[in-house]
Amino acid sequence: MNLSEFLSSKQPILLDGAMGTQLAEAGLEMGGHNCITHPDAVLAVHQQYVDCGVDLLITNTLTMNRLYIEKQNMGINVREVNLAGARLARSAARQGQYVLGDMSTTGQLLKPFGDLAEADAYAAFKEQAAILAQGGVDGYIIETMFSLKEALCALRACREAAFLPVIASLAFKTAAKGGRTEMGDSARQCAQALGEGGASVVGANCGDLSPSEMAEVVSVFCSATSLPVVAQPNAGKPRLVGNQTVFDMGPAEFAEGVSKCLQAGARLVGGCCGTSPAHLRAVADRIARAG
Repeated sequence: MNLSEFLSSKQPILLDGAMGTQLAEAGLEMGGHNCITHPDAVLAVHQQYVDCGVDLLITNTLTMNRLYIEKQNMGINVREVNLAGARLARSAARQGQYVLGDMSTTGQLLKPFGDLAEADAYAAFKEQAAILAQGGVDGYIIETMFSLKEALCALRACREAAFLPVIASLAFKTAAKGGRTEMGDSARQCAQALGEGGASVVGANCGDLSPSEMAEVVSVFCSATSLPVVAQPNAGKPRLVGNQTVFDMGPAEFAEGVSKCLQAGARLVGGCCGTSPAHLRAVADRIARAG
């Protein structure tokens, strides 16, 4: 069964949880470069999520596009890091588990809000998507996008790089007024535009929302599209403690919030910043009990 068939046949579908904050707990700097510098640590996180029984594993390649890498002066090779990310997730996945190539922002604003030309962003996204496809991913997940325009650019690049399903997810700053991204895009606008752009799944992740608030955004998505909807909340709202952002919602409370997302109509659920294998096990247990 390929990923497209799986997405249409199973409900609910469980994605994995945070990679970056898990690596930080291991004493590493967060980021996709760990696929090259600390592959064993990345593989260990993947394997912990595999043991939770997740359906979809996400590669540790979130912002590993050429524009982001060069802007941050990371000094790593785009092809090497994305192939490594795909290989690590692929090697951890068991039979019946699928691998999503993870893609996100360039870290720059598209014109007219910034200086980045859409053609340059598209080229960077298409390059990354093509490499991930060569690495053997089953599909893509475009996530933690703050701009619908940039998300649509990445979606088009993925669609033209390989014939693979694409999950497209945006980060919402507020659930008020129909849900709004940092750039002011509404949840309804996002659902409709991403669907028209050819996404297989649409939804929300990360952002400034609690899991329960994300359920409100999920409800708007479900009213605006017939596509499956994904919800990947953080482990609570981000809080600044000193100079560090923390997410301190426990597994049981997180699973309760994810349950509200499912009740609101989400067909795919997982975790974003601050979530751990314990959070995903709590969600998996709740899904099994509801069974």
